[in-house]
Amino acid sequence: MAGPDFDTDLKQLDATLTSIEKVLDLEGMRREIADLGEQVAAPDLWDDQANAQKVTSRLSSLQADLERVTKLRSRIDDLGVLMEMGREENDADTLAEAEKEIGALTKLVQSLEVRTLLSGEYDEREALVTIRSGAGGVDAADFAEMLQRMYLRWAERHGYATEVYDTSYAEEAGLKSTTFGVKAPYAYGTLSVESGTHRLVRISPFDNQGRRQTSFAAVEVVPVLEQTDEIDVPEEELRIDVYRSSGPGGQSVNTTDSAVRITHIPSGTVVSCQNEKSQLQNKASAMVILKAKLLALKKAEERAEIDALRGDVQGSWGDQMRSYVLHPYQMVKDLRTLYESGNTSGVFDGEIDEFIEAGIRWRRTGQTAAEQN
Repeated sequence: MAGPDFDTDLKQLDATLTSIEKVLDLEGMRREIADLGEQVAAPDLWDDQANAQKVTSRLSSLQADLERVTKLRSRIDDLGVLMEMGREENDADTLAEAEKEIGALTKLVQSLEVRTLLSGEYDEREALVTIRSGAGGVDAADFAEMLQRMYLRWAERHGYATEVYDTSYAEEAGLKSTTFGVKAPYAYGTLSVESGTHRLVRISPFDNQGRRQTSFAAVEVVPVLEQTDEIDVPEEELRIDVYRSSGPGGQSVNTTDSAVRITHIPSGTVVSCQNEKSQLQNKASAMVILKAKLLALKKAEERAEIDALRGDVQGSWGDQMRSYVLHPYQMVKDLRTLYESGNTSGVFDGEIDEFIEAGIRWRRTGQTAAEQN
């Protein structure tokens, strides 16, 4: 117990955290926290509510990140002391505790290391997630609802706030589509690797003959825009429709035409929002979603042009990205990273961190290779 391998693992753990601390620039974080603290203390902070929310959110995020790193550093330092005590006293229980702690710390440091890979232009932003049912009829609609629950449970496990902006229910069961926001720093960078086509294979609960059914759902993730982002949408390019929001089975939720659907005519992009009782609030939320999707469309077109210049003939990394097999065996497998899990119930309950982290590492490797070409 706690032999030479332990010493090697501890040194590697210490070196990895040291590298993370340099990338995150802890002193820079402390200076920014002090500056934001002064802004929060200003008596006129809430005269501009949008800026106030941005400042307080950034402060809270930085404080949480700094605390996370400093606690890990303290635990690693304490672990070395614990191991030495166990060896000096030949205490098997203490050595076993040290072995258990290094396993837990390794997982935490690896997760934090993935965070340092999120350095894209919009990775720090909150995320807007849209899920649409694809081929597979009612099974696909049910699968879309399963995916929505999976991501909402993932956010709940991490303490991230979410807001469902629009839900279009299928006639028999499940969802035709849904759009929701994940309101946390780096939500976009983290969840962007979930974009693509998801496939479910199972015995259909909607087939009275008990046949196996394959169904599909598409996941789209875009960053939430800020006022400084350059997206201008002229009014004449928009068609705005209002309608009465409804729930499952066509049941009425509101008795007024408060739901809003906005169509961007040049691109054909359509967004809806019906979570608020006020038509004005729904319109404002729908515009936020529309601008985010138009920015994503613009960036996708730019990437396509760059790929064409490179001669890149590979398909989008997001297509056919994950399979969820419930019959004849139980397995969830990412088709890009090849990471897999037999705990299908856990995955659908939001235990997807390992899939996300593998996706982020995979994407970073691909980006590095592309930059070298």
